[in-house]
Amino acid sequence: MENPLNKTLNRRYILRFLEELLQIPSPSGYCMNIMNRLEEEAAKLGYTMERTPKGNGMITIAGSGDSADAIAYTAHVDTLGAMVRSVKPNGMLRITPIGGYNMETIEGEYCLIHTRDGRQYEGTVLSTKTSVHVYSDAREWKRDEANMEIRIDENTSSKAETESLGIAVGDIVSWDPRVRITPQGWVKSRHLDDKASVAALFGLLEWMKRADKKPERTLKLIFSTYEEVGHGNSYMPVDVTELIAVDMGAIGDDLSTTERDVSICAKDSSGPYDYEMTSKLVELAKQHQLPYAVDIYPHYGSDASSALRGGSNIRAALIGPGVHASHAMERTHSDAIVNTAALLLAYLGLSVS
Repeated sequence: MENPLNKTLNRRYILRFLEELLQIPSPSGYCMNIMNRLEEEAAKLGYTMERTPKGNGMITIAGSGDSADAIAYTAHVDTLGAMVRSVKPNGMLRITPIGGYNMETIEGEYCLIHTRDGRQYEGTVLSTKTSVHVYSDAREWKRDEANMEIRIDENTSSKAETESLGIAVGDIVSWDPRVRITPQGWVKSRHLDDKASVAALFGLLEWMKRADKKPERTLKLIFSTYEEVGHGNSYMPVDVTELIAVDMGAIGDDLSTTERDVSICAKDSSGPYDYEMTSKLVELAKQHQLPYAVDIYPHYGSDASSALRGGSNIRAALIGPGVHASHAMERTHSDAIVNTAALLLAYLGLSVS
């Protein structure tokens, strides 16, 4: 649904930047390249991105008012992936997951192995019982860490040959995102959690620069690098009193969110989010005719969760575009991404006239 808020946002910019981000490997703990790209893009828009010792990025937009209290929006650049656990006698790799996902969702996936000296090798994730033509129990074989391996696209059939390529325990493995953006606005790819929300925040930033606007309260955009492993945004600057985590909204079971909605989470595994902030987000979505749904995610946590658990004295809320098949082959719609940015604009009280 079109309205003045989402019309003023640059949809083409958001989707173009999202597509670029999706192509940059960034499993948790391996976010150097994508953070360099965010820093470069922020500079193009006239903003400075600082880095924390942990590797998170923060862009501060000074407020036009007198309030000393800052508000923060956070999204995470880190994704699911894996790490080499061991090099097997047959030259293949055993892996250990980075982040929480079902191993079935990566079977048959193309991947990259990133060595510590900067080399990259292609491979494929497979069950150790690869073919029904060979193994009578291939269909029933449990897909878990011990029964999965990576076949490397190099001439290697032994541990020594694989190690001679420079591949070693602790090397990062990233999945092929398989990005597709259709003419109808569907965005399907791995890692929309949470690069879709990162692109939404940069869409908001691009609008503020183009419109020459700034919020009344100081705004901090925080991009975290360890969310998928639970401690991404556990540290918060002391001047922040409100935090909105911008992440995906999951779809399924008794949930109401669709791929075209802004998901507003009332409660997740960490407990209820701030009642007043959540109510304000709902009212703003209604006021600006932004399709939304309020849902509860019992198996979900966010960077707001980690900030609260880390002892931050803040109020917190959680929103994001609805994403189908989260932590698998994900899909959302460009409407949901743009409308998420529009709702965040509305929360800042910025006029689009």
